[in-house]
Amino acid sequence: MMKKRCLIIYNEPAPDALPDELDVLDQVNFIDSALQSLGYDVNRRGITYAFMSEIANIADEGYEFIFNLVESVGQKAEILYFIPALLNMHHIPHTGCPVEATFVTASKVLARTFMKANGIPVAGGYKVSEAAELAPGRKYILKPVWEDGSLGITEESVFTFSGSVPEILKDKNDQHWFIEDYINGREFNVSVIAGPDGPEMLPPAEMAFIDYPDDLPRIVSYKAKWVENTFQYDHTIRSFPDDLSDRMLKNIMEAVLNCWRTFNLKGYARVDIRTDADENVWVLEVNANPCISPDSGFISAAVHAGYTHQEIIRRIINDLNK
Repeated sequence: MMKKRCLIIYNEPAPDALPDELDVLDQVNFIDSALQSLGYDVNRRGITYAFMSEIANIADEGYEFIFNLVESVGQKAEILYFIPALLNMHHIPHTGCPVEATFVTASKVLARTFMKANGIPVAGGYKVSEAAELAPGRKYILKPVWEDGSLGITEESVFTFSGSVPEILKDKNDQHWFIEDYINGREFNVSVIAGPDGPEMLPPAEMAFIDYPDDLPRIVSYKAKWVENTFQYDHTIRSFPDDLSDRMLKNIMEAVLNCWRTFNLKGYARVDIRTDADENVWVLEVNANPCISPDSGFISAAVHAGYTHQEIIRRIINDLNK
């Protein structure tokens, strides 16, 4: 019997790629191995700026499905959704979230609008052009609208408004940056996987900021996520706490599953949240098609829940966009 054929597509890293971009190659190797263990004949292909013709060619190659790992095109996250759009246009079955979900969640500002309209709690948000109207003495964080993987998030992103526009905002615009209230609390990455009975929330992973000094903001900055041998990288630790109250777990689950329904997520996703001292939940970001390298938060949560790598991938491909 011939094996079923499938293709992994991913963003071809640039020659000068940074660690966050190179991470996709770890994902490709991991998924390739898992799919082969499930009995598939697996091919892989890097996607470039020639993505329109590259996807069109795939349509004629007879794959059962595409495992979509494209996180950006030409290092531009703004056009991430072009890939599922083209797969959809050519009627090519593919894993992950559909084009609508990928488009809306790619923009943190647009995603916030959808969440507020659907009763999902988000922190206060402001345009960069509204900076003069911020409240003196309050703490805020500057975020990129389009980038993920903590790209653009530095320790200087967190600032206390003094009444005058801080230096970090002076070269920023509303199209690529926004300001959010800084929530001083615990941070969680909460993964969700599709299942036969609907979405399943996996154990919440806490990002703990161990021994951080008072003058260093407790955020998952680019250094904390990617730059080895830095204080932030070494002291930002993922764990699966067992001290969450029933109320906090309930609040987390309500917010996370509401995100899944609101954005019509499929296959797998991750919702990043913060909780305040009163155990209120604030959604920071919805990640459609999050990183699934072997050491990623998503895979760690699924393994912590008792799933094998093969079971994880099987559940993802059982929820294809067709």
